[in-house]
Amino acid sequence: MSERQTIDRTKELGTKDVGKLLMQYALPAVVAMTASSLYNIVDRIFIGHIGTNTAEGALALSGLAVTFPIMNLSAAFGAMVGVGGSTYMSVKLGQKDNKAAERTLGNVVTLNIIVGLLLAVFGIVFIDKLLYFFGASEQTVGYAREYMFVILLGNVITHLYLGLNATLRSTGHPQIAMYATIGTVIINSVLDPLFIFTFEMGIRGAAIATIISQMFALAYVWSVMSNKNDLIHLHRGIYGLRSRIVKNILKIGLSPFCMQLCACMVVILINKGLSTHGGDIAIAAYGIINGITFLFLMIVMGICQGMQPIAGYNYGAQLYPRVTKVLRDCIGYATVVMVVSFVVCEFFPTLPIRLFTSDERLTDLSVEGMRIIQLAAPLIGFAIVVGHFFQSIGMAKTSIFLSLTRQLIFLIPFLLTFPSIWGTKGVWLSITVSDVISVLFSAYMLWRFYRKGGLKAVKTLN
Repeated sequence: MSERQTIDRTKELGTKDVGKLLMQYALPAVVAMTASSLYNIVDRIFIGHIGTNTAEGALALSGLAVTFPIMNLSAAFGAMVGVGGSTYMSVKLGQKDNKAAERTLGNVVTLNIIVGLLLAVFGIVFIDKLLYFFGASEQTVGYAREYMFVILLGNVITHLYLGLNATLRSTGHPQIAMYATIGTVIINSVLDPLFIFTFEMGIRGAAIATIISQMFALAYVWSVMSNKNDLIHLHRGIYGLRSRIVKNILKIGLSPFCMQLCACMVVILINKGLSTHGGDIAIAAYGIINGITFLFLMIVMGICQGMQPIAGYNYGAQLYPRVTKVLRDCIGYATVVMVVSFVVCEFFPTLPIRLFTSDERLTDLSVEGMRIIQLAAPLIGFAIVVGHFFQSIGMAKTSIFLSLTRQLIFLIPFLLTFPSIWGTKGVWLSITVSDVISVLFSAYMLWRFYRKGGLKAVKTLN
């Protein structure tokens, strides 16, 4: 692809019909995020059938669920670099500052290597202490340790792959990002049964399959991003950290970092509450519920990722009505997705749950929890889009504030009180109530923003 074609591809963000652009950028991101969630679901499905009886599979699922806070913590740092870098690149491209955009790409690579290594060393050194703190029991810690040790060894690969995949969308390669993610799912799905069952490696085999699939995806993404014909590409001279660029990456990325960090804290409290009132099987149920509901949330996240380069570019170019248009469309699409999630999880919950386990007790507990959690599903898409909208236009403080209110101010107090009243049901109710309140608060913040003329948009596009 020539440099002229690359320039035209980024310029179309400010000229092409917003609805068509959103489909062009969101569809690959949705497919990629759906594939990413399926990627995690595949692991859980195979892990749920480890052993010679359903109880062993349930314990393995519980062990996997215990690792979620560690992976959320790692993802928090990855999101700070990847999302922060890709958003800053979009704004710089909109401002026609291509040199700064390319240097941002190099800094994303360097930061991901540094962060990935530091987290891997810390996690391996304190792995047992972390797992027990996050809710592991004597019965499940072995499963959790086997899985997490391998994941931590490959942490740099994971960070580089996810970081570069995020920047692909900002440089006009949404389809490539989609292909890379789909590739990881296919490779992982093939390797999972091979390592878990054929090589009899159990839960450790699932982790090995995960890292190998990400290695292939990283090699593919790296080769694409190294194409010298592209205006923005990897090459010598761009990897040295620049204080101004790093500062802006971290400033913008602070919002998704806080979201993931809060998610880590929330999962810790959820695991603690479930362990106290329901034991290992309740934690396993949360692992199943999380896997199913995560699929729909990832579709919404894909829509938001499609919005990000469009909103960022047009905000940088001061084309404010186009920013408003893409926000409005994203809210509509996200709401439709979450309504579908509500219908599936409320009226047909057993169908997806049976993919993970045939244990009757675990199935019943999962159905109960999922039905309670999904009561607010039709509304939550709106809150997710609004948070990403503020992040996309560089309003990091507002985006962070929305993230903190939902998970710290609203959810955590409920998690500390509801379970003592209603047991495991109290854990599920905490999530639902905080979701409803966060939607109302997000609506107020968006209304307040536009009332004060935040984008200086005198009218919206039809």
